[in-house]
Amino acid sequence: MLAQLLFGKLTLDAIPFHSPIIMGAFVFMVLIVIAVLFFITVYGKWAYIWNEWVSSVDHKKIGIMYLILSFVMFLRGISDVVLMRSQQAIAAGENLGYLPPEHYDQIFTAHGVIMIFFVAMPLMFALLNIALPLQIGARDVAYPYLNSLSFWLTFAGAMLCNASLVIGDFAATGWLSYPPLSELYYSPGVGVDYYIWSLQVAGVGTLLAGINFIATIFRMRAPGMSWMKMPVFVWSALCAMILVALAFPVLTVTLALLALDRMMGMHFFTDFAGGNVMLYINLIWIWGHPEVYILILPAFGIFSEVVATFSQKKLFGYTTMVWAIAIITFLSFVVWLHHFFTMGAGADVNSFFGIATMVIAIPTGVKVFNWLFTMYKGRIILATPMLWVIAFFTTFAIGGMTGVMMAVPPVDFQVHNSLFLVAHFHNVIIGGVLFGYFAGFIYWFPKAFGFRLHEKSGMWAFAFWVIGFYVAFMPLYVIGLDGFMRRNSHYANTLYQPYLIVAALGAALILIGIILQILQLFLSFKYRAFLRDHTGDPWNGRTLEWSIASPAPLYNFAVIPSVNSLDQLWVNKQLQIGEGKIHPNRLHYEAIHMPKNTPAGCIIAIFAGITGFALVWHMLIPGIVGLLGIIATVIAKSFITDTDYYIDAETVRRTELAHLKELAQCTVK
Repeated sequence: MLAQLLFGKLTLDAIPFHSPIIMGAFVFMVLIVIAVLFFITVYGKWAYIWNEWVSSVDHKKIGIMYLILSFVMFLRGISDVVLMRSQQAIAAGENLGYLPPEHYDQIFTAHGVIMIFFVAMPLMFALLNIALPLQIGARDVAYPYLNSLSFWLTFAGAMLCNASLVIGDFAATGWLSYPPLSELYYSPGVGVDYYIWSLQVAGVGTLLAGINFIATIFRMRAPGMSWMKMPVFVWSALCAMILVALAFPVLTVTLALLALDRMMGMHFFTDFAGGNVMLYINLIWIWGHPEVYILILPAFGIFSEVVATFSQKKLFGYTTMVWAIAIITFLSFVVWLHHFFTMGAGADVNSFFGIATMVIAIPTGVKVFNWLFTMYKGRIILATPMLWVIAFFTTFAIGGMTGVMMAVPPVDFQVHNSLFLVAHFHNVIIGGVLFGYFAGFIYWFPKAFGFRLHEKSGMWAFAFWVIGFYVAFMPLYVIGLDGFMRRNSHYANTLYQPYLIVAALGAALILIGIILQILQLFLSFKYRAFLRDHTGDPWNGRTLEWSIASPAPLYNFAVIPSVNSLDQLWVNKQLQIGEGKIHPNRLHYEAIHMPKNTPAGCIIAIFAGITGFALVWHMLIPGIVGLLGIIATVIAKSFITDTDYYIDAETVRRTELAHLKELAQCTVK
């Protein structure tokens, strides 16, 4: 009885000793973890990691931790791609390939979940944390402790998802887990439960982060920074976070209802017992389509910053850009049904959502023309961030064009659930979201780390990525139009095989691009002294983050800047050129109030992870311990009153003078 309360359904049979692929991946991960722990111990860095990172509430360090999480999960997601593409390349005719169908189903489900929830979302919040407070002239986000909690909950959700690799299995339902396949009758294992609770834990972190950034933008802007003086990246982040606040509660409720169906014998989504499967489909896409814009809007903001900076021109049509972002934010909630035109809703409903889908393409097109007009007659610098923007123009245009095609219900009836849809989705998410975040990562890397990325290796990585992308996904459009359906681990018609071999070669080119990106990081770290950003403004930027040292000091701004116009830093540069001064010295500084670090966010996330794991395996005692641990930590944190401190004026003065001295040396050189 006690064993049942402690371990629930968990037994040794849950570990797939019979699968060499899974156990090999498990052994590899264990070796990596042991090596990391070994080096941390040998170099005596445990106290440093705990004090400076785990318990940190500094938005810049939290942004870097989001980056690391995204990078690690990206490698996991790419490994799934290699398995899927190689399987489809060989599994034709009588050859069944090397992956069992049930394993293949878990792989494509995990790939979608990981890439959206644990790669793209953390990468977005990484860039928001690194750049946004600096762009609005703030010293931190509105709620630093909440920011830490948001990250650690996302981390706990990702680790819970990864646990399914070696303990039990993951969902084999597709990344949105449609019922009835996700109901207990058809998925009696724990895979769907891992899906539900990893997303619930991470989703709470995302929702808290969204609310935090909304409050930050509303209340923490520098004096004089009115709404129409905010950088476009800040506008795009604000609209994305509003979507987070509105859409993620829908996801939470949807997954909670599915969990009740599975755990409590309820029937919200079971047609045979009075439920309604289409209720789930509607709810999940009411969240799901705004989620696409949650990811793409910050990328649009990044493109705006990068294009203006590397064209050395003011962004063309700032006001229209802002309104286009706002219109997209609104329209993103009235297009969800185009994901299931085939449900039989009728011509009137399909027509409304088809037209709405076409209309949302208009403000997106407006932005593309704004960026092109910004580049027109500009002094364009083809650094790697700008290259990613140029690749976005063509790649995203194809994705947008095919999206408008599928907005026509009769066309959607033909290509629904085919590889045509898969190619379209990746055109948008990779060509729009990932390319945008790569541009932002390179652009703001010096501000986070103090040195630029190695340019030559970055260009090689860019070339392999873009060429590989087209080679990988263009064949899928062709066979998708011919009727090849998605999610197939095997196909009888061998005429499709050459296309899928080409797609696998494209995935291999992308993999080479990723390896080159890893090499770029290695070379950048190796030559960091040569790549050091001494000025704080390596790109001749236009916004406030480039007015301070790189990496930004703990307090960000020694003196909160005053803003009188859009692109205030650029305006200051133009005015100061005539005076011969770029960074005037300041003799008097004041003490700066800062929040203290706290490990509460990490501790709560640990208990949340324990609770989620216990719910997956129906472990009563660990579940109660995890829940009580969350409550106890929150209560204990509320009694701590020593939550802040001051950086004394002398420390601020020395830090600022060191930066000014470095600037002076650069000016002399």
